[in-house]
Amino acid sequence: MTGAKLELSAEEMRAAGYLVVDRLVEHLATLGAQRVGTKADPGNLPLFPRGAAPEKPAPFEEVLSLVEQHVLAYTMHVNHPRFLAYVPGPGNFIGALADALVSGFNVFSGTWISGSGPEAVERETIGWLREWCGFPASAGGLFVSGGSMANLTALAAARQARIGFGDQRARVYLSTQAHASLEKGLRILGFAPGQVVKLEADGEYRLPVPALAQRIALDRDAGLLPFCVIASAGTTNTGAIDDLPGIARLCREQDLWFHIDGAYGAAAVLTARGRKLLAGIELADSLSFDPHKWLFQPFECGCVLVREGERLEQAFNIHADYMSDTRRYSAEFNYADSGIQLTRGFRALKLWMSVRTFGLAAFREAIEHGFEMAEFAAQEIERLEGWELVSGPRMGIVCFRYNEGPEGLHERIVDALIADGTALATTTTLAGRTVLRFCTINPRTTEEDIRLALAAIDAIARRLASGRAEV
Repeated sequence: MTGAKLELSAEEMRAAGYLVVDRLVEHLATLGAQRVGTKADPGNLPLFPRGAAPEKPAPFEEVLSLVEQHVLAYTMHVNHPRFLAYVPGPGNFIGALADALVSGFNVFSGTWISGSGPEAVERETIGWLREWCGFPASAGGLFVSGGSMANLTALAAARQARIGFGDQRARVYLSTQAHASLEKGLRILGFAPGQVVKLEADGEYRLPVPALAQRIALDRDAGLLPFCVIASAGTTNTGAIDDLPGIARLCREQDLWFHIDGAYGAAAVLTARGRKLLAGIELADSLSFDPHKWLFQPFECGCVLVREGERLEQAFNIHADYMSDTRRYSAEFNYADSGIQLTRGFRALKLWMSVRTFGLAAFREAIEHGFEMAEFAAQEIERLEGWELVSGPRMGIVCFRYNEGPEGLHERIVDALIADGTALATTTTLAGRTVLRFCTINPRTTEEDIRLALAAIDAIARRLASGRAEV
């Protein structure tokens, strides 16, 4: 390689590719035996020496070694079987290969003229999601980066459909347990804090429908303009599912847009248990969906569905002279006209290839496994002396706390877990109390992984509560 051109020979490309694939296979095959991850000290990042960008080329093996030693070594393995924090990103190898194909071919998936094959795959995959969630044939959607962008896209469509732009009387309603991306998306869309009505969740951490109806009526009487209600199909905190049928009825009566944030839990509709829990999800005007969570895709992979598909194009399609040629092919659909991005990657391929490779039954079994691991974790927690099960098991999530020790104990447990590397849980706050939280949706997670994680947590908690020195 001379460095004069940004090209490799066929032999060099193969050699570099084999090195990367070998590293990936080694990593995934030994994942359970590794630390959950390593967090660098932000004040003393142990990275390679900084300096000006190098003028001269370096062997790929040397560059890959730098990445392994100084970059990948300082990440949390969110696909690790004992990474039980936040919402794990289990991923799958077929999805990773799909991403490699997309990057290698440098696929542009914004217009039919530039990527008709990719657009066709995205249309088919959106059709699968639409069918799984019970949406009508009129529904449309597109793939985006994740739940945050899916929620933003849906709320932009809701605003355009119901109120247009700039009406300061507009009000949108959600629960105090709703995901922060919703409030962030509304801020980006120009809604002031006072226009976002956050109702205190009930004892089951759900949006209370009677209080919602009362607040909407009061706001109408005050001359305000209610236009949208946001429900959760599995909150991140506890897995709580709002009363979707009840909220849907209220929205129909009041002519309000009904958005469901299903980024965490919507995938559970593939199972019999999930369909029962998520009854009413098919009634939404829009729905966010995150295949990189409970459909086991590599980051990034989100999706938005809208009951009346044309609402997306009404919100986002802006004609430009330099895109005139793409309009002549618009009958086949241009996804760039239905979302924020013109330049957009081909995210649908990873889900499409994974489902075709493994079959839908395997995904159903993997989702059900997530439910079962949460139930097992709850049983084990209830057996541990000094521990309280605070919430769950619900939708693959359990929350629990140690009832002895100083203030700040649970945060110190998390710090000690990071240093220990056996497992990871994180904290959240429920009813004013700090708790630990497990999310068990990774199909690699076993009962033994749960036992190991709880054993590490229990030992750390007892050590810290007794005042003994940390290790």
